[in-house]
This record gives sequence, C-alpha cells and structure tokens, in this order.
Amino acid sequence: MRTIKGPAIFLAQFAGDAAPFNSLDGICGWAAELGYKGVQIPTWVSSFIDLEKAANSKTYADEVRGTVEKHGLKITELSTHLQGQLVAVHPAYDTLFDGFAPPAVHNNPKARQEWAVQTLLNAAKASRNLGLTEHATFSGALAWPYLYPFPQRPAGLVEEAFDELARRWTPILNAFDEVGVDVCYEIHPSEDLHDGVTYEMFLERVNNHPRANLLYDPSHFILQQLNYLDYIDIYHERIKMFHVKDAEFNPTGRQGVYGGFQNWVNRAGRFRSLGDGQVDFGAVFSKLSQYDFAGWAVLEWECAIKSPEQGAAEGAPFIAAHIINVTEKAFDDFAGAGTDRAANRKLLGLS
Repeated sequence: MRTIKGPAIFLAQFAGDAAPFNSLDGICGWAAELGYKGVQIPTWVSSFIDLEKAANSKTYADEVRGTVEKHGLKITELSTHLQGQLVAVHPAYDTLFDGFAPPAVHNNPKARQEWAVQTLLNAAKASRNLGLTEHATFSGALAWPYLYPFPQRPAGLVEEAFDELARRWTPILNAFDEVGVDVCYEIHPSEDLHDGVTYEMFLERVNNHPRANLLYDPSHFILQQLNYLDYIDIYHERIKMFHVKDAEFNPTGRQGVYGGFQNWVNRAGRFRSLGDGQVDFGAVFSKLSQYDFAGWAVLEWECAIKSPEQGAAEGAPFIAAHIINVTEKAFDDFAGAGTDRAANRKLLGLS
C-alpha cells in the first residue's frame, strides 16, 4: 500500500480578479501558506496557464512548473472540466454552454466542439510537458435531457447517444495514451457519465480503453443517494484521482433528489465544506488506502453556506488529518513463527 499524497487544492473555485487569486504565483503562495502541498490547475483560467503554449513549448511548461514549485508545491493535475463538457452538448444547452467557449465559436456548435477537442489534445501534450500522469475532465452529455423516461424514450435513443459519445472520445483517449496520461472522468450529474452504470456503458463502447479512468468525488454520490463506499470497492482499479468534497442530503415532505428547482441553500441535497456534510471521510480514506490509491487528495471547495476562504483554510488540516500513513508491517508480526511445512501438516493431522 502507498500513502495518499496531499493535501492539495483545486484552484477553480478560488480564481478571481483580485490578488492573490488573479495569478498562478499569487494563488500558489496563498495555498502554500494554508498548508497545501499541491495544486490542481483549471486550464480555462488564462491567468494561471496558457494551455496551447504549455502543449507546444516545454520551456513554457517548465516555467509554469517552476512558478508552482518555488512555493514548495507540486502540480497534481490539469483540469479541462469546462472544455470536456463541450465535447458533447445536447442542443437544448447550446446557449448556456457557449459561455464555456471563446466568442469566436459561439452560435456554432460544430466549431465549438472542434475547439473543445483541440483543447483536450493540447491538455494531453501539456500534461506530458509538465510531467503529469493524470488529467481531470467531464464527459459531456447527449442523453441527459432524457434522464427520466417520460415520455417513454424511443428504443435505441440512449444507446445511440453513448455510441456517439464513445466515437467522439476514442481519438482523445488515444492521444492521451500516446503521452502516457490517464483521462479521469468526474462522475457527475448533468454528464452522461453520472454513475457506475453509465460509466460501464461508456467503457464497453471504448473497448475498456486503459486511459478511460475515474475521478472519485463522493459528494455527487450523496446527492444521488448512491453508495459511495461500495463504489470504491467496485471501481478502485479505475480510480486515479480524488476530489475531497463534502455534501449532505436531507429530504423532506416537500423535496428530494431533484431539489424542486431551488437554489443551493434551499435544496435537500447541497454541497458543504469539509466536515460539515455527511460523507464518512474516515471510511473513504481507509478504502482508498486499502486499495493502494497512488494519487492526491485534492480539496474541491463548494459550499452553500461557508465562505471559500474559510473552507480553504479548514480544508488543508482536515485532509492532512485523514491521510493514513500506511503500515509496512502486519500488526501481528510479533507472533509470527515462520513457515514449517512439517509442523503445519502435524497441526492438520496429516502426518
């Protein structure tokens, strides 16, 4: 077993226009002061990284890494959550998702998708240049508007959606394979890959691609009422990344999983800062350690109540306290008597 690395922090929710959150150097200094050891970089924040430049210039990639490492930090992974979402967009969401892309491709779904795919290809090369081995993203969604089967879905609709999703992602997965980087899909409501069953549907269609792996985030399973510990038992061989994020689900006589179109603070299911929700992180860290998870424990802060500054300050010691320094010896080694086949046979009444 290996000890989980961390604590680290996903910078996406903390990026801003004011110092220290408006530059990679500034936000890394802030993170280091809070006790973090790694940062996960959102590639859509241009003040943190120029992804295209990092893909095509090892010198620039080294400069980015140097900016991070001068604060005693490591880059854990790059993230293309927003761009990955645009690999597959149902037309119902075209207007909303245009905001994730540059103005030049707005109102042009084909051009927007081509831009997204190229961005993922750049992310593969940039990850290689930065010496990274995992990458975080979303799958996008074609079938999500048909989540609830009423009116009844036409036969073959979902199958065609997943066939197309696999067709779009296979060349991207191959590109990541060429540079030795795992694609880690965050299993997330609003994505076609939103639970174990849908991940398996996709995995089958990409022929169990070795790079089609998982970002584990238990908060999304709390909101879906999915067994987030059993999920680790089932998919641990594919879990390559870990977002440490909390959530709670408190159904009432008025609302449940769907939330009644309420804002986050008024929903039955809502994200919370670490320790304020219902995730059993002691069990989560134990299971991941048991299965030899080799990656980073990365704080993703999203909370309907607490401020990001407080959430970040509390997050580093929370994660540090849950990281298990795995044992290198069995607790009962002192009672070991070695192997003696003759003695064993005698104990079994065989001699």
